[in-house]
Amino acid sequence: MAKATSSAPSQRMLRVGEQVRAAVTQVLQRGEVRDELLEKTVVSVSEVRMSPDLKIATAYVAPLGLPDHKAVIDALNRNAKFIRGRIGGHLRQMKYMPEIRFRDDTSFDNYRKIDELLRSPEVSRDLGEKSAEDEE
Repeated sequence: MAKATSSAPSQRMLRVGEQVRAAVTQVLQRGEVRDELLEKTVVSVSEVRMSPDLKIATAYVAPLGLPDHKAVIDALNRNAKFIRGRIGGHLRQMKYMPEIRFRDDTSFDNYRKIDELLRSPEVSRDLGEKSAEDEE
């Protein structure tokens, strides 16, 4: 009988993902990566998603204060093997050290777009919200 697969991550995947996120954040905060671009950029690691076998970690990062994230993402992916070696001490309990892949976190942009839409006059009118002037 085949085991049913679920698209939702398991508790173990979530727990390990959070441990990897904390370890990668520490490595980046300490400035252990010797890359000119990464040394002068503050990088926020918002989430790490683990593959079901825990061998691949996809880290979603957002470089703060930069309009173009591609150069920072490329620099992180170039240094992924070094970062993987540096987080080994934080993840001693794991049988295999996961391969780390860095991706741009666009969730903040999506949240901003949704917020702008909800605050637009057309949506406010459709929702029937009264403005401060109408309430007086």
